[in-house]
Amino acid sequence: MAHDTDPSGVPGEVTLAPPGGMRVFVQVLVNTAVANITTSFLWFALTFWAYLETQSVLATGLIGGAYMLLIALFGMLFGTVVDKHRKHRVMIFSGVATLIAFVVAGVLWLALGEAVLIDLGGPWFWVFSVIILLGAVVENLRNIALSTTVTLLVPVERHANANGLVGTVQGAAFMVTSIFSGLAIGLLGMGWTLAIALFLTAAALIHLLFIRIPEAVPAASAEKLPLIDLRGSVKAVAAVSGLFALILFSTLNNLIGGVYMALMDPYGLTLFPVEWWGVVLGITATGFIIGGALIAKFGLGRNPIKTMLLFVIAMGVLGSLFTIRDWWWLYALGIWLYMCIIPVVEASEQTVIQKVVPYETQGRVFGFAQAFEASAAPVTAFLIAPLAQFWIIPYMDSEEGQQTWGWLLGEGEARGIALVFFFSGLVMIALGLLAFTTRAYRTLSAEYETGVPVAADAAND
Repeated sequence: MAHDTDPSGVPGEVTLAPPGGMRVFVQVLVNTAVANITTSFLWFALTFWAYLETQSVLATGLIGGAYMLLIALFGMLFGTVVDKHRKHRVMIFSGVATLIAFVVAGVLWLALGEAVLIDLGGPWFWVFSVIILLGAVVENLRNIALSTTVTLLVPVERHANANGLVGTVQGAAFMVTSIFSGLAIGLLGMGWTLAIALFLTAAALIHLLFIRIPEAVPAASAEKLPLIDLRGSVKAVAAVSGLFALILFSTLNNLIGGVYMALMDPYGLTLFPVEWWGVVLGITATGFIIGGALIAKFGLGRNPIKTMLLFVIAMGVLGSLFTIRDWWWLYALGIWLYMCIIPVVEASEQTVIQKVVPYETQGRVFGFAQAFEASAAPVTAFLIAPLAQFWIIPYMDSEEGQQTWGWLLGEGEARGIALVFFFSGLVMIALGLLAFTTRAYRTLSAEYETGVPVAADAAND
């Protein structure tokens, strides 16, 4: 197997897509899926548990916002780490750190008990939540490393298909985790849910130790990079014309995503018991699998950027309509269609970066993009949760709100959340249409299709 470990520790030449690389990629992908299942399982369970015990949209919004904020804060650090070290070592470090965080959370549960930990007025609920969130965030280091292993192990003409395969596996993980998180909280409680997460985290880490990724010592390991290589990340992004505009568009799109992150679970829990809500999320997550499988089979077309924008507009249409009436089947169908589209949008951005950015700096570019894009969602999550809790929901429950918006949103529970979703979807549609008119879109599209770099100043808008 070419380029396994390098005993000399001297950076060597990287051979992309070596023989047998696809087989190794599949092993890494499956292991990462198991790890993601575990962290998502506990993350979903924490959100369900917090809302059911407190009935507070504010609490779930703050938890979701804190998660995205931590991803934003650590994104560029993670990207620098990925570029400086072998991907296998990065993944092992991530698994160990996540396991330690979950063990600490388990100790807190045993020492303090549920009654103390669920008290929003005390500090321990937030300490407990942040520790779990830190474990989930560190796990995200593996996802950046996984994105670079597509370039390392898979031929360039198969990148879109490999990214679709990633979406399929992530969808399957989301489906499993959604179903069992709700069932675990409803039937077993938070304590046993945490114990299950600990077991699965340890199992995935042990399996990872037996995987070998053919990779030389990264050239970046010989450089004196700062802990967070902001300058190198910005330089790598700026080297590709129009790439920053693509990241900026995804960032604006994530502003809308923060609304769904804060309010989707509370809305769903008004329509379904927690056990059934988890099942609904699991069933609708088949959309992830279908969307990812279609990409794995057919790719993303000649221009993945155009494909991404068209599907973002479709997401906005769905976001406006799937709560326009208080019908459980409309909400479930809308989520399913929305999840079919998510792998297309994510795979499109990844495929572009994997082609136009040199492998040696991809970790920093993915980390920069993740930090920049993730920073948007907490803004809306932290903003919309209190607005919805203290103003929009009470307004829509009032006679004035019902008379003003009843013709559009009908009658029923959680019409305030439906109003927020409706206007958020319209904003997403406007962003997608606007992006088509930019010079950066045309420039980056041309560079992707021809493979010929364009002068950076030609892409400035």
